[in-house]
Amino acid sequence: MSMYIRAPLEDGPDVRTLEISVSGKLVEDDYKKLVERTDELIANHGKLNMIVELTDFHGWTAGAAWEDMKFGIEHFSHIERMALIGDSAWEKGMTLFIKPFTSAEVKYFDHNDSEAAYNWIHGDDY
Repeated sequence: MSMYIRAPLEDGPDVRTLEISVSGKLVEDDYKKLVERTDELIANHGKLNMIVELTDFHGWTAGAAWEDMKFGIEHFSHIERMALIGDSAWEKGMTLFIKPFTSAEVKYFDHNDSEAAYNWIHGDDY
């Protein structure tokens, strides 16, 4: 499993956008790292935008699924926009699953449309 979290530069134009790349199967420790970085950014900058890119994603372990649910509840109102970038129908369906757990505007984009995801997350209408 691999989760790569690219935190924004403190003085860059994307200071409020957290980028996450996920492949394989998520485990509980991945969420601990994500929560730590997310909490730090929220404390410093308020609400965030998130781009989550899923590549060869195989889901969650039971512990990771629980951490994912807790993350959604704890950060319900801290995320403004969330773009999911993936390549399968079930990943697209995740946007429907996520919506009750966040006040964020959530949109799905195929990998071949990732540029539109970045434009949308930064406020450009798609």
